[in-house]
Parts: sequence; C-alpha cells; structure tokens
Amino acid sequence: MEDKRYAILIDADNISAKYIKAILDEMTKYGSITYKRIYGDWTNNQASKWREELLTNSITPIQQFCNTAGKNATDSALIIDAMDILYTGRVEGFCIVSSDSDFTKLASRLRESGMDVIGMGEDKTPKSFKAACSVFTNLEILLEQDADRTKENISSKTIQDAIVEIITENENNGKKTGLGELGNSLLKKYSDFDVRSYGYSSLSKFIEEMDDTFTLYKKETTILVGLRDDNIKREQLEAYIRECVHQSMGEGVDLAAMGQKLHKKYPDFKVKEYGYSTLQKFVSHISGLELITESETVKRLVEKETEVRESLAEQFRRTALSKKKKTKAAKK
Repeated sequence: MEDKRYAILIDADNISAKYIKAILDEMTKYGSITYKRIYGDWTNNQASKWREELLTNSITPIQQFCNTAGKNATDSALIIDAMDILYTGRVEGFCIVSSDSDFTKLASRLRESGMDVIGMGEDKTPKSFKAACSVFTNLEILLEQDADRTKENISSKTIQDAIVEIITENENNGKKTGLGELGNSLLKKYSDFDVRSYGYSSLSKFIEEMDDTFTLYKKETTILVGLRDDNIKREQLEAYIRECVHQSMGEGVDLAAMGQKLHKKYPDFKVKEYGYSTLQKFVSHISGLELITESETVKRLVEKETEVRESLAEQFRRTALSKKKKTKAAKK
C-alpha cells in the first residue's frame, strides 16, 4: 500500500520559521508530501526569517500583499488554494499550519470531502480549529527535546503489541504495512500517542529500537515495516502445506502443484527468505511430511507416521524403482 499524499499549507503570518524542520519531520509519519506552500507578504520584514528556509526545504512561497491595514489577505489565498488542490484529486490529506481560528471552516469542509486534515499550531490556537482537524499537533511540543519532561501515557509494550497486530492483520490480507499507514493506525487507536513522549524524534527511530522486533525497508519511494522474525509466517506456511497434504486423502500433493498453491495464497512468498535455495529443501524440513520421488521430474509430498501413508510411500518407491529398471532395460 502506497503512502497517502498530503499538501502542506503554511500561514507565515502566524507561524515562526523555527518550526519548519519539526513540521516536515512530523509529516513523514503520515505519508508523502506532494505540495509544500507557504503564504505571506514577502515584502514585509517580518517574513524575512522564512526566506532561507524556503530554499533549503523546497517550499513554494505565495505572495499576498496586505492591501488593507488590519486585514489578513493571506488567509483567503490559502483557502482558495486548498480548495483548488482538493478538486485536483491528487492528495488524500492536508496539513494546515496556523494558530488562526479563521481556518476552522476550511478544515471542516476538507474533512467533509473525505480528506485527512492534520492541524499544527502553537498552544494559543483556538479550540475550534483544533477540534475541526483530524489530528492537531502542538508546535511547542515538537521542539521539546527533554524526554524527562514528557510523560508516557501508554506503555511501550502496549504500542509494540499494537504494531504487531496491525502488521499481522495486513499480512493476513495480503498487504504490506507502510510507515505512514502505521502512524495513522496508531493515532486512530491511541489519539494521544506521540513518539516524543518516549524520547524519539521520529516513528522510524522508535520502531527500530523495539528489541529487534521489527524491520524497516524501502520499496520504491515507500518505507515499509515488517516483523523481523519470520517464524510466525513460517509456521503459517508449514500449517498450510500440512493441511493441503492432509486433504489429499492419502494421494499426496505434487511438489510443483504445492508451489503453485503457496504462491496463490501467499503472493510474496520467497523460499530464499527462509534460508533455502529451493522449495524441495524447504518442505523436506517440515515435520510429519515426506517427499517421495516418483521420477526425475515428479516429486510428491505425503504424510508420515501412518500405515496408509507408509504404504503409499512404499508404493511410490516401487513405482519409481520399476520405472528406472524399465528405462535401463530400454537403453540396453
């Protein structure tokens, strides 16, 4: 599953440039950033501190002159652009960075259209705007570096178990788990969850330190999260193979057909990930099963430890031996 795409729209009139790195880092846990725009009057000295950050972080500045004293024209420009972006259909969510209540209606309207709305602002941000957002993050907290001053409301073990549950559920449905998707799922489950409360600057660092339970890897432009230990998945594979053999009612299952069944049920199955070069070597190590060679090209998987299976195995051996003898006789 690909990460969700977000548009970040920043109100430079109400937000300090010191927050920009924290804002961009925070958004990585939600998905990829498609639009980065900031609105302000760049002829004003008040906005001068933003200029260096715009170039460094590739943010598009939108000029909006203040035509009337006391009126904030920046708000209108940001709202118009947000609606234009909404109707392009190129994003699944918005991040509105402002401490201004004027964006409350915009946040509500975007959510009515099925958009995720991530709000960010200072502690002074009115409650109305906070409530209108799907998630609101306090910018002062983003800059907080002292982990001892933050309190853990949820135990690390609880979060770890939740991550395992999310990944396992996705695997059972044949899906991969993206880092952005995982962050969203955790926030839906625990609305107060924040990795900074545990002394980490990002969700990826938090996950990497969890007793080697998880692994992070990149597929194209998406960061995926998986279970580092494949034992659970291997047990599922072995159980499925045993079930297929058992359902054959004593006839056994052709090895090639077993391979097709495995790939149909587990499209991402790769035998090399389990330390084996071939499927034959993999199934040979499954307890309770036996691999019988019928011919040079045909191998069949049968159950062990029952008279019926042993008889069948012996029958296959005799058939194979008879074929070999006939082949040798024909060559002579």
